[in-house]
Amino acid sequence: MKSSEHNNSDRINEGDSHNDDKGCSKHSDKDETYHPQISSWTKSFIKAFEELDNELSLDPTIDSYCSGSTAVTLFRQEEHLLVANLGDSRAILCTRNKKKRLVPVQLTVDLKPNLPYEAERIKSCNGRVFAMPEEPNMCRLWLPDENSPGLAMSRAFGDFCLKDFGLISTPKVYYTKLSSKDEFVVLATDGVWDVLSNKDVVKIVASARKRSMAARLLVGHAVQAWKTKYPNSKIDDCAAICLFLKLPSSIAKATSGFTERSVNQRTGSDKLATIRNNDSHEAQETTTDNDSKEEWSALEGVTRVNTVLQVPRFSTDNSQKRSENKMLNDG
Repeated sequence: MKSSEHNNSDRINEGDSHNDDKGCSKHSDKDETYHPQISSWTKSFIKAFEELDNELSLDPTIDSYCSGSTAVTLFRQEEHLLVANLGDSRAILCTRNKKKRLVPVQLTVDLKPNLPYEAERIKSCNGRVFAMPEEPNMCRLWLPDENSPGLAMSRAFGDFCLKDFGLISTPKVYYTKLSSKDEFVVLATDGVWDVLSNKDVVKIVASARKRSMAARLLVGHAVQAWKTKYPNSKIDDCAAICLFLKLPSSIAKATSGFTERSVNQRTGSDKLATIRNNDSHEAQETTTDNDSKEEWSALEGVTRVNTVLQVPRFSTDNSQKRSENKMLNDG
């Protein structure tokens, strides 16, 4: 049975998960002591992801053979929080430590080909996992007999050229029980996490003067970090959602050391949507950012900079074979 995982402190235990043949965490009987519906919710998550991927494969209007998407999705029922993750997007929780300082707790694992259980599944399906010499720290997923497409994640919607070789659309689902110490959750794509740490993200979101501007502020900082760290690179697609768990009072008191920096220098046309739940006093904001100088198209693969390798697809460089052999020996 595929389901959620947690430890005794009601936080997910990423390092002590038990996985089935698809790399999905198995259900713990303790989950039922928190809420009898956890198993049902988890199954619904998995079914929805797999059905969506199947529908995508049948849609002739979308070219998803060598193009796809990650997904990180959240479900909350009172104090029960489930997060389903597919690919290398990420969810973090901002909570308070014993000194009442804001600290991040990572809720998901970035599902990349170098993870042992992901690499094992890929290799069992005749897919290949290795890093190119020019980026030795970035393991990618490759076809059996071609040096393409070089996907930097091990699970995704679409990318059907790799679905027979280890890429799957089954999410990993994580459970955590919320407490009074928890302040907000941030969901974001890898374009944010590639340049900002979990701690950076907590500081930025907590420093926002208005909750409705938190996601916009975060994306602005990510864009600026890309320009600073990788001035000659295209900016990876950045998207963020901020879900606040309490009335807007406690965070402001704890962030006197944080200041909202101006992001007037950033480029891009953001789409901003604010959703407020009047019953639970929650606020949610979504924003995305793309380079305004260039119209980006997912079908062209541009929005997944650093995800699909931008190199000649059929190179016969012996160094690639050596890298692949090293990965196989290490595995």
